[in-house]
Amino acid sequence: MTMDVIDYQVFGDDMQYVEVELGPGEAAVGEAGALYYMQDGIEMDTVFGDGSDRGGVFGSLLGAGKRLLTGASLFTTVFANQADGRRKVAFAAATPGKIVPLHLLELGGVIYAQKDSFLAGAKGVSLGLAWQKRIGAGLFGGEGFVMQKLEGDGYVFLHAGGALSEMQLRPGETLRVDAGCVAAYQPGVDFDIEYVGKLKSALFGGEGLFFARLTGPGRVWLQSLPLARLADRLAAAMPRAGGESK
Repeated sequence: MTMDVIDYQVFGDDMQYVEVELGPGEAAVGEAGALYYMQDGIEMDTVFGDGSDRGGVFGSLLGAGKRLLTGASLFTTVFANQADGRRKVAFAAATPGKIVPLHLLELGGVIYAQKDSFLAGAKGVSLGLAWQKRIGAGLFGGEGFVMQKLEGDGYVFLHAGGALSEMQLRPGETLRVDAGCVAAYQPGVDFDIEYVGKLKSALFGGEGLFFARLTGPGRVWLQSLPLARLADRLAAAMPRAGGESK
């Protein structure tokens, strides 16, 4: 299915939102709770699965199951322009960071993204599941074990927590990073897990036992403050966890 053609504009700095402009009959899909505002003439409908209509009823069931495995809702909200003229709908992220617009066709049609990074996209995007193929990545990958597979030929909007880094890895070039900090990458990038190497660093370094190892060729998008890390820091600061109440 061909994705709808949409125009967009990103607003804000550390707390961003994306405004999508839809022509008559065009639609966008958003993750549950991502809506910021919508103009009169935009009709909202909740559908089972990702709303891409691929594979009919069976495809919807399969898509919903894959979304459930990534921790997303079984349902997706579709925002369709039922007016005669162009109308706007906006989506906002719930945490500080950057919104990343990606045109899937320009990136080869497929992107692997962190399971909680998808914010919105043009209707027709397929939201699937991407398991890590290597045993090491599966056992020790943590946040990078189960990724969303975004497939289509139009725009999707991801949210990267904290600061955003975009890198182009050359063939054979390797980057080591915390697995939770991998926001997205192209399928040509090889993802694996690597032991930190030194027992002292593993026990006392505070970075955990394993790194994600990304090897090119392909583009990768990194986030400095993944949602899981932010949640851990907030939980540790709560009075019941030993933090101070002021």
